[in-house]
Amino acid sequence: MEQKPYKIAVIAEAAVIFILLVIGAFLIRALHNSREAVPASADMYDGGEVRVRPYIEKEETFYQYVGKKILQHDSTLGEIFIPVYADVPVSTFDTSCLIEQNGRLEYKEGDKLTALTGIDISGHQGDIDWVKVKESGISFAMVRAGFRTYGGGILTLDEYFRDNIIAAQSAGLETGAYFFSQATTVDEAIEEADAVLDSVAGLDMTYPIVYDWEMILDDNARTDTVSVEMLADMCVAFCERIKAAGYTPMIYQNKSTAMKKLDLPRVAQYDFWLAEYGDEPSYYYDYAMWQYTSDGSVPGIEGRVDLNLCFKDYANGGARPSLPYIPPTEPPTEPETEESHEEKPEE
Repeated sequence: MEQKPYKIAVIAEAAVIFILLVIGAFLIRALHNSREAVPASADMYDGGEVRVRPYIEKEETFYQYVGKKILQHDSTLGEIFIPVYADVPVSTFDTSCLIEQNGRLEYKEGDKLTALTGIDISGHQGDIDWVKVKESGISFAMVRAGFRTYGGGILTLDEYFRDNIIAAQSAGLETGAYFFSQATTVDEAIEEADAVLDSVAGLDMTYPIVYDWEMILDDNARTDTVSVEMLADMCVAFCERIKAAGYTPMIYQNKSTAMKKLDLPRVAQYDFWLAEYGDEPSYYYDYAMWQYTSDGSVPGIEGRVDLNLCFKDYANGGARPSLPYIPPTEPPTEPETEESHEEKPEE
C-alpha cells in the first residue's frame, strides 16, 4: 500500500513521455507539410498561399497531401482555399466583359461578342418551337439523350431526343447531347456512353457529347458512396468512348462538386461545362461553357430554361466566337407638340 505514490509517479511520467511523443510526431508531420510539399498525383503551381488543411475537404484517400493553395472568396462557402495545379489551365474569364442585353448575359470584347448563347433542354420542356428559339438569338442547344435513375440505376432514353435534335438542326441551331449519369462503376459509364452513341447515330452532332454525373443532395442515392477515384475513372471511360467514336467529349459539373469531387488533373484534358448560377462566375479553373441560370425565358419554349454562354465555336473547329456587337435600339420617341404641354383639365 505504501508503494502507491511510486506507481502513480511512474504512470504520470509515462503519460508525459507519451504526450511528448505525440507532440513530436505532430511537429514532424507539420514540417513535412511545408511549402515544398506536393501531391503525389499532380504538379503544383509555385505561387499561392499554403494551409495545413483546405476549407473544402476531399476524401482522405485523395486529399492526404498539402500543397500550394490560394485564398478565394466564394459566394456560398465564404473564404476557401483552392489547390493550384500546374497542369490544370486557369480561367481567363474577364468579368468586365459581361453585359446584359434583352434579359440575357453576353460576353463582349471590344466591338465583338466572343461567346455564343445556347440552351440545354430535355423532355421536361415538352414540344418546342425551334424556329422561334433560333429567331430569338439562340445559337446552339444541348439536348438530353437519357438518364440513369438515382435509386434503381435504370438506364432510360429521352423520348424527345431525336425529334428535338432534328427540329433544332432544321431551324439552324448547332446541337450537342448530354447524359445525366448516376453510374457507380466504369462499366456503367461505358454503358451510358454507348447509349448516347446509339441515340446520335445518323445525326450531325457539331457540339460536344457531355458526361453529366451529379450528386443527389435531397435524397439517398446509389451514387452517395462513389469515391473521387471512381468518379475520375468513370469520367475518363465515358469521354474516351465518345472520343473514340469521333465526337468531342465534355464534362459537366457544378462549381461545388467540381472542387469537392473531381480529380481535376486527371480530367483536365476534356473540355469543361461549368454550372454556376449568378451574374458572374467565380470558378478558378478553365471552362469552355458556362451555365449561368436555370431561370431563362426563350420564345418557343414554355416555362423556364437553362441559359449558357459558350466560349468555343465547336461548329467551326472550336475557334473563339467573334460576332459583331449590335447595340440594342431605343424605342422611337414621339415628337413634342404644343398639345404635349397643355394642362389636362381637372377631373
